[in-house]
Amino acid sequence: MMNSREELAICKAELYDLDSVMPIFDCARQFMIQTGNPTQWADGYPERSFMENEIAAGHCYVFVDDLGKPVATFCYIEGDDPTYHVIEGGKWLNDAPYAVLHRLASDGSHSGIADLCLNWCFTQTSNLRVDTHQDNKVLQHILLKHGFKYCGIIYVRNHSPRLAYQIIL
Repeated sequence: MMNSREELAICKAELYDLDSVMPIFDCARQFMIQTGNPTQWADGYPERSFMENEIAAGHCYVFVDDLGKPVATFCYIEGDDPTYHVIEGGKWLNDAPYAVLHRLASDGSHSGIADLCLNWCFTQTSNLRVDTHQDNKVLQHILLKHGFKYCGIIYVRNHSPRLAYQIIL
């Protein structure tokens, strides 16, 4: 049984959270496989060393329950994302400074994590970009529900395509 999301707090991740964060990605990979998205985070992405760097850079956040246990994670990055320089089949809504949401993952113990995460992001920026795999129908639905507009296709670091979305509040 999933718990209510009201019990959760969002905190900047610390290096000691890494041992809790990595199993969250394992749960998210299983969820993606079960929902028809088996390849988005294949081959162990995101790697432990990559997430260690994200935490050290201050990009990684965790949702913690009332006992202080991380149950979900995401990366929020303000500023230019090099993978967003080239967009095919469309264009970004604007060229103004923006923030990016990456690597949203949950252990499945709480409902509404994506909504809670997006609402938090909306308190941080008025210009948010997100990308996702074409098979990630769950996130695509959530983004459209929150008013994001599809902008085109970008390519991530392994050169695979991602659907790009943006919202201007």
